[in-house]
Amino acid sequence: MKSIYSIIICVFLFFHPLTIFSKTIEVGPNCKHTNLQEAIKTAKAYDTIIVKKGTYREVEIRIDKALTITAETGAIIDGEEKGEIIIITADDVVVDGFTIINVGTSYIKDYAAIRVRGSKNFVISNNLIKNLFFGIYIEKSKNGRIVHNKIYGKALNEFNSGNGIQLWYSNQIEIDNNLVLQVRDGIYLEFSNYCTITNNQSMKNVRYGLHFMFSNNDFVRGNTFDNNGAGVAIMFSKDMKMSHNTFKNNWGSAAYGVLLKEVNDTKIHNNLFYKNTTGINIEGSNRVAYYNNDFTSNGWAINSRGANYYNKINHNNFMHNSFDVVYHGGLNHNSFNSNYWSNYTGYDLNKDGIGDVPYRPVKLFSYIVNRTPEAILFLRSLFVDIIDFSEKVSPVFTPDHLTDAEPLMKKIKHD
Repeated sequence: MKSIYSIIICVFLFFHPLTIFSKTIEVGPNCKHTNLQEAIKTAKAYDTIIVKKGTYREVEIRIDKALTITAETGAIIDGEEKGEIIIITADDVVVDGFTIINVGTSYIKDYAAIRVRGSKNFVISNNLIKNLFFGIYIEKSKNGRIVHNKIYGKALNEFNSGNGIQLWYSNQIEIDNNLVLQVRDGIYLEFSNYCTITNNQSMKNVRYGLHFMFSNNDFVRGNTFDNNGAGVAIMFSKDMKMSHNTFKNNWGSAAYGVLLKEVNDTKIHNNLFYKNTTGINIEGSNRVAYYNNDFTSNGWAINSRGANYYNKINHNNFMHNSFDVVYHGGLNHNSFNSNYWSNYTGYDLNKDGIGDVPYRPVKLFSYIVNRTPEAILFLRSLFVDIIDFSEKVSPVFTPDHLTDAEPLMKKIKHD
């Protein structure tokens, strides 16, 4: 079934001034045109091409004019592993409803099922992509939409696989309601700004579910990142917003729900971090606000690796994590106030909902495990309780000023 998004775009194009004289061209085994590339050459700008059910063995299909190309159910384009399959170089192009299989593999040219190059106002929707190197590759383009696509890879390691959806020097791109499974990075953005990544499922990817490099002012909401090498990595970026996402089951020696490296002026709120090796791993990141998040049943909820300044970790729930916080370096004007900690054992005599005794979330044993991972075997032992208590009484190895001065007595209910 076609999505409402594609219908809206088609209606918009219908009322474009140049569509008044447009026509519809059919492609199929029993049609005048049996080849999609042939139909594209025949078509005029703003024509519509409808591809009938069947398998079309084509490669390097070039769309160099504004066209709406839609596929009927059962229309398959088979690249026979010979190279790139669809290449869009025009504005106002819609590609909707295809099954695209057998993209070629190249470690030099990065073959993709659909490549968009230097285009604007494009829509890629409702496509199923299988047996790919790269899935959808957008370069030097803007104002495009990638919606309701399904991308199924077979990646086993990051060295011989590509990304599901990749943006390079592309701005104001909407990536919504896509499913990306078992590729290198589910979604990858490099030098791409003012993009929205919403309501996607990115699962079982070898490296990252979502990966940003040198990208600013992007918005991530309502996505699920499940069982990836790591959920989301944001590197060398700023002014990002990330809310109402789920990061779960990202397990491994270097697995995180979210990895932040050299990230500034960013908001991370109302997310769920569940059963990750590390919920959030932070390094060299400043003025980041973490609030209204749930950290539940992670190995480490937050690992602050150093060189982090003026961050605020407030109004979060830390529940049943092996370690709530691991912290390196000085406090550096970072605050950990007004959070709920399931391990807090203080009291509230005046019944105002705030613990009367400040809470120190960093435990000595977390410091030991960070240096000697094998020590995790003693996690539930009496020995650990003793050394943590002694460190609490007389801090030597853990930052003595890192406290939550107003720990909450009840779990916070988020929107």
